[in-house]
Amino acid sequence: MKEAGENDASIFEIHTMMLEDSDYQDAIESAIRKGVNAEYAVYITGWDFAGRFNEMEDEYMRERAADVTDVSRRLIRVLAGNTDDPLKNVKEKVVVAADELMPSQTIKLDKTKIAAFVTRGGSKISHSSILARSKGIPAVVALNNGFRKLCDGGYAIVDGTSGIVILDPDVITSIQYTQKEKSLRENKIRLEKIRGTPAVTLDGRRIQLCCNIGNPEEVQAALESDAEGIGLFRSEFLFLGKRAFPAEEEQFQAYRSVLTAMGKKRVVIRTLDLGADKQAPYFNISKENNPALGYRAIRIQLDRVDLLTAQLRALYRASAYGKLAIMFPMIVSVYEVQTIRRLAESVRKKLSEEGTPYDPNVELGIMVETPAAAILADRLAAEVDFFSIGTNDLTQYTYAADRMNSKVSYLFDSGGTAVMRLIRRITEQAHRHGIWVGICGESAADPKLTEYYLHFRVDELSVSPPALLGLKAKIQSLRISSVQDRLDKSLE
Repeated sequence: MKEAGENDASIFEIHTMMLEDSDYQDAIESAIRKGVNAEYAVYITGWDFAGRFNEMEDEYMRERAADVTDVSRRLIRVLAGNTDDPLKNVKEKVVVAADELMPSQTIKLDKTKIAAFVTRGGSKISHSSILARSKGIPAVVALNNGFRKLCDGGYAIVDGTSGIVILDPDVITSIQYTQKEKSLRENKIRLEKIRGTPAVTLDGRRIQLCCNIGNPEEVQAALESDAEGIGLFRSEFLFLGKRAFPAEEEQFQAYRSVLTAMGKKRVVIRTLDLGADKQAPYFNISKENNPALGYRAIRIQLDRVDLLTAQLRALYRASAYGKLAIMFPMIVSVYEVQTIRRLAESVRKKLSEEGTPYDPNVELGIMVETPAAAILADRLAAEVDFFSIGTNDLTQYTYAADRMNSKVSYLFDSGGTAVMRLIRRITEQAHRHGIWVGICGESAADPKLTEYYLHFRVDELSVSPPALLGLKAKIQSLRISSVQDRLDKSLE
């Protein structure tokens, strides 16, 4: 479990919530009262609940059927006293093939025994896929009919990058993939040579490279990746999987640990971004037909000012231990920002009256992740100290395409002309008002877009720790002055 990050841990928090769900428990108890044993009661309840999820239209919700099945299977194994590791006798690396791997199985995979895994079902957004990526295990999911061709003891090449499985490869193909694997190892060694060097293009364009993290434990990975700071620290981890709201003191301790570890390097902490696909039951958020457009992020915070006040107090108290910047998500209006600034001023005043130390120069910024914020960038820039562009949601909302919906996933293009024009406008307005702008969405690590971001004069890119050195190498190989005309023409 120590290898699990924020997303990974939240998966098992969801499993815990399922186990504690009163409807799930009542159904099991009802079945037992009808005369069946506990194992069978869990089985029929899990089958029923999974069926309900499978009938839902939303792909993300359908994927949760696997979680219900996983929870039920694990509970049955515990009730039956069967907790053996099926791979405990494996002596060499193998490819694990299954109809579907449950998250609880995936998190236990021993990297010294698993070369890759292949599943008949599942999807790229399934929790098992997320866990596999976090453990660095190649995976190909949703093989469907091709899965029947796999056989025990057979030989296969699993290309997780391309999403293909090659059965019984010929000599030439095997040599090609051996060379590919060797090249990847050699590239990793080459990247180590640029550690400690600045991210500067051949013609002198400088950009700051930072890391996105989800909890204090990931700070070390950020430092080891050569990060110049933390461009996005998601504070949701403190709220997920809890039975009640975390106290101010608990939040303060977490924020202080990150700031202390980073020393003089800037740490941008995003305030609570719950809602949509990130839920905490004790918030009692009503079910919404379209949660991505509903009660979430800053809308919850401004509705529950007590929660935002507690978080701001914890953040400002922690600011005495490092270089803090506070960022607010899902902004759509100047009014929201002005309300936030008044609240922050009230918190600072109260801390001063108490004699509590804090840094009065903490920067306040916003996530620019809605078309409204992009269009209002000129007005919003006059109200804040920095922008951080969240390209995941900005792309989703710009193209009106749910990124969780496979039927419209072809529309989700963070490098599309519409999104790139918005990013150019956001950056121009930020600089016109003398504030810095970063990008913390997934596209920050996309090498196909690096030229554009440098040409737009984005000040900071924040990526996951494993992607940082590769991105730095890309930047150091570019000469932006020679491609500016081509880039501008591509956006006409």
